[in-house]
Amino acid sequence: MTQLSVAIVGGLHADARRAAVEALLAGVPGSVALHHDLSTAVDGTVLRTIRDAGGLVSTGETPLVNDCACCALREDLVPELERLAGAGLTRLAVVELWDSVEPKAMAEVVAASGLPLTSVITAVDPALLLPCLGNGDDLAETGLAAAPTDERTVADTFARQLEYAPVLAVLDSEDADDEDRALLAQLHPTALRVPIGERGGVLEGAAGPERGAGNRATGHDAPAPGSSQRAPRRSPALLAAAFAGFDVEAAAAAQHPACALLPTDADEHGVTTLVWHRHRPFHPERLYAALEDLCCAAARSRGRFWLAERPDTLLHWDAAGGALCVESAGPWLASLPDAAWDMVPPVRRAAAALDWHPEHGDRCQHLVFTSPGLDRDGLERLLESCLLTDAEYAAGREAWERLPRPFDTFLEV
Repeated sequence: MTQLSVAIVGGLHADARRAAVEALLAGVPGSVALHHDLSTAVDGTVLRTIRDAGGLVSTGETPLVNDCACCALREDLVPELERLAGAGLTRLAVVELWDSVEPKAMAEVVAASGLPLTSVITAVDPALLLPCLGNGDDLAETGLAAAPTDERTVADTFARQLEYAPVLAVLDSEDADDEDRALLAQLHPTALRVPIGERGGVLEGAAGPERGAGNRATGHDAPAPGSSQRAPRRSPALLAAAFAGFDVEAAAAAQHPACALLPTDADEHGVTTLVWHRHRPFHPERLYAALEDLCCAAARSRGRFWLAERPDTLLHWDAAGGALCVESAGPWLASLPDAAWDMVPPVRRAAAALDWHPEHGDRCQHLVFTSPGLDRDGLERLLESCLLTDAEYAAGREAWERLPRPFDTFLEV
């Protein structure tokens, strides 16, 4: 009886995603791919297909759950995987996510079921990186919303897909240049990057050299009728990555603002990453006034920050596509009583220790900006101007807490 492994392959770049899936099907005997097409949700159902290296094996439909296509996917996926595991004939089940479905949620669903999740892979076309990160359109405007209440944008969805996966399947695209590849390396420097075949070099359900009309910023295309199909390029590194193992808790910790594995300083092929780290709080009004310039300064920026008027709250900075999301990520550890530290995960305590300041504890500014053509000096000057001045800093915490609170509009306080 064959032991089932589950690998998740996702990403907005549909051609790259299909190329990765087809390479896995061709390279792993006894493998199948499950795909739930959420585009049929307008008709009240989600279409499920299962295929192997030879083509389509079966199709089925599952109704929406609470008018939500993603909820239907969650409800249908695990029973299908359990059925495959019970049959004992499938070595690898490749879960090919629909375009805008984020891998984190699906990975946690699979792991919670007890099924052996052995890899999470995001497929990427480097030529589409910058167009995706600069696309502030709502998913609903591009036909990629997963539910009527889906308010995500193309840019923030793609950023999370890219940064969550420890493995990136990188399409050998003739449209990509050194700048694109440098941008990819700086956005997710800890990822294992494995090559897959060129755009169009896939079998089932993918456009060939004459691509169907689609969105250049996402690579979302319908297959071109009658287009030629080529065999997928073998990628031993991708096959190995599919069985390498995956730790859901570690992946979640790597994305948490308090202990995220953020990029490091870099400058290559016109792409720059600036890591800005300070131990002085922001003046809320000056930072708020600078938000538009800060958000537009880089293709991608993220990290954690500290506002003077709320000294106990760790705030999450997450910007892409010219839009910023600011959220509370709970308290700074320095604001917690000693007895509460035992309830904090070790990875969080370790991250805090790296930033520990004798006066402020783990409170800090740790923001990272990545972009081609980044104005490092100008960006640093703008950030520095948003910090408390020496006189404001010397006034102390009681004075800071009386400062205006413009970020209440973000935090819905």
